[in-house]
Amino acid sequence: MVDVADKVAYFQAITGLEDSDLCTEILAAHGWDLELAISNYTSPNSIPPEEIPIVQTPSTAGVAGGRSSSSSSSGSEFPESSVRVPGQPGLAWKIITLPISVISGSLGLISGAIGLGLWAAGGVLSYSLGVVGLGHGRNGDSSSSTTPLVSVSAAASEAMEFVAGFERDYGLRRPNFVSEGFMDALQRSRNEFKLLFVYLHSPDHQDTPLFCERTLCSEVLVAFVNENFVSWGGSIRASEGFKMSNSLKASRFPFCAVVMAATNQRIALLQQVEGPKTPEELLTVLQRVLEESAPVLVTARLDAEERRSNIRLREEQDAAYRAALEADQARERQRKEEQERLEREAAEAERKRKEEEEARERAAREAEEKAAALARIRQEKALSLGAEPEKGPNVTQVLVRFPTGERKERRFDSTATIQTVYDYVDSLGCLEVENYSLVSNFPRMVYGPEKLALSLKEAGLHPQASLFVEPNS
Repeated sequence: MVDVADKVAYFQAITGLEDSDLCTEILAAHGWDLELAISNYTSPNSIPPEEIPIVQTPSTAGVAGGRSSSSSSSGSEFPESSVRVPGQPGLAWKIITLPISVISGSLGLISGAIGLGLWAAGGVLSYSLGVVGLGHGRNGDSSSSTTPLVSVSAAASEAMEFVAGFERDYGLRRPNFVSEGFMDALQRSRNEFKLLFVYLHSPDHQDTPLFCERTLCSEVLVAFVNENFVSWGGSIRASEGFKMSNSLKASRFPFCAVVMAATNQRIALLQQVEGPKTPEELLTVLQRVLEESAPVLVTARLDAEERRSNIRLREEQDAAYRAALEADQARERQRKEEQERLEREAAEAERKRKEEEEARERAAREAEEKAAALARIRQEKALSLGAEPEKGPNVTQVLVRFPTGERKERRFDSTATIQTVYDYVDSLGCLEVENYSLVSNFPRMVYGPEKLALSLKEAGLHPQASLFVEPNS
């Protein structure tokens, strides 16, 4: 039979871990079953402990079996006397352990499928018992957890199962264990500027039930932990609980620890408490750790507030700059719009001026053309009249009175038509109107278009006549 030293050496050779103490603890946690320990360590679903670096402060020590814990560091930086992190296995190790990884992975899938079926059956049974009033935990309290309706990570699922099981066994008065993975709980504690209280649950340990009932669930301790800490719990039977027991080097149970997030994705282990403790003893330890870590938390809170204040200040400055820029842009747009409006108005005024000038020129040109046409017409009509005849029996004397009072007189042949008299009046150029009628009084007679072809004698205007020029409306 292979002795303990040979098992440790063989485990180191297979896994590549150099820390013999860590190998011893892993083997001890698996009951010195070498094959089981190697299978769990190399399983694809198992996360190696080196992924969660633990920075141990000088005050970290187990409070059990006569060992006392020194005070935890209160500075913002913790001395990094950390657990030595083993290197990653080389290519030869990967080649050697490939068959083991494949086999363990296949077994993990099979066991996962079986476990899923059992979990589903257990859920149906639990729901049925709850309906008939039999679904109560150890202390008579019904479980407050429900099956999540959305998919969650494996770590969160384990945390939810732990909380549900703890409530079922020990009731609702407990630390407020968060239903999320360890790293999420650590991030939550960082965001809330609190320390993280960690409880690793060993269901098979003889001291676990009494510790949970009398210490962990005591009213005073629960109130203190819930007020001052973010709490995370995990069973060492589960993957993440087992991983954290290895990372925190839990050698005795019940096991509690206080950790906080350090720099570079590391974890500062401030205090660990191993073995059964009374509520007063555990409360004293937690109070001391909280008091000694208060400056770090206050500094972190002040730094965060300063960062938020700086961000808020930058946002306000950016907002003010954007507002000023928008105001400048608005003024520039307004200036451009005003300039464009003035340019449009100037262009419109210039257009109107040109149109008016063109209209005046056109009107003047038309007036000149009209005047020239009238002059030509007068001249033509004057020429058409011929020479004024001498007085005689066949000559008619015609007197024309204009609206202005002006009088014109001329002799016409008695055979001349009324149109000839109109042509005479037009040739004088004394009228500003074009549409007019020749009218005689006593009796009143209008010589309109229907009488233009009558001769003066036929119209009764011989041997003399007096006519008025009457403008037509």
